[in-house]
Amino acid sequence: MTGKTQTSNVTNKNDPRSLNSRVFIGNLNTAVVTKGDIETIFAKYGKIVGCSVHKGFAFVQYVSERNARVAVARENTRTVSCISGQLDDMWEW
Repeated sequence: MTGKTQTSNVTNKNDPRSLNSRVFIGNLNTAVVTKGDIETIFAKYGKIVGCSVHKGFAFVQYVSERNARVAVARENTRTVSCISGQLDDMWEW
């Protein structure tokens, strides 16, 4: 055990208060990139409470909207494992 806190595999899509703290990560090569990789990349922007990885995309759920906004601003168009990803927050305009 590394002493690292495990995050949930669930991101809350049903609670309207938490939608603004959820980040969508698209164009993701999930054959190569793992949940741990995603958590490592995004943990520097704040406490992650959930991370769900699906074929080709993932969601990261932060404690606060501010953390999600900073992550999107800094990581959008980042290349991971030769795939250029696209980030989008879940804010409703």
